[in-house]
Amino acid sequence: MNEKSEIEKKTVIETKGVIELDDLHWEEIVEKGGKPIVVMFYSPFCPHCMAMMPHFEKYAEEFKDKIPFARIDVNNNPYSVNRYGVMATPTFKFFCGGRPVQEIVGEIYPSLLKKITEDALQYGSTCASKSTPIDYNLGYA
Repeated sequence: MNEKSEIEKKTVIETKGVIELDDLHWEEIVEKGGKPIVVMFYSPFCPHCMAMMPHFEKYAEEFKDKIPFARIDVNNNPYSVNRYGVMATPTFKFFCGGRPVQEIVGEIYPSLLKKITEDALQYGSTCASKSTPIDYNLGYA
C-alpha cells in the first residue's frame, strides 16, 4: 500500500488534492506521518486566504507525487494553531519528519510558495535532523 493512500484514509475530507486537517488528526498525519507535508493555516473568512487557495490547490496537484498539501481552519482547531504559534492567516508551514522546517505568512506571490515547497523538499530532511525533537507528552498546568 502506498503512503499517500494511508494518509488519505486517516482524513475525513480531501478537496482538490488538499487534505482538510483537524486537531484530532493533526499529530497522526503531520507530526507522526513520516513524510514531508505543506500545511496552510487559514480562515474561510480571510480574503487573503481565499486569494491564495487556488494557487495552493494548483501546487497540491503539481506536487501530488512528491509532498502532500493540507490545510487547517484556525477557527475550529485551536490546539494545532496554538501549538505552532500561528498568529495570522494565511500561514504556510512546511514539516519534515514531523518538525516544522520553514514558514511563511501572508498573501505571497504564488511563485514564492512554489519555490519554498521545492526548497523544503530538497533541504527539509537535513534541517529537521538538526532541530529539536517534539515532545508529544506535553502537559498543561
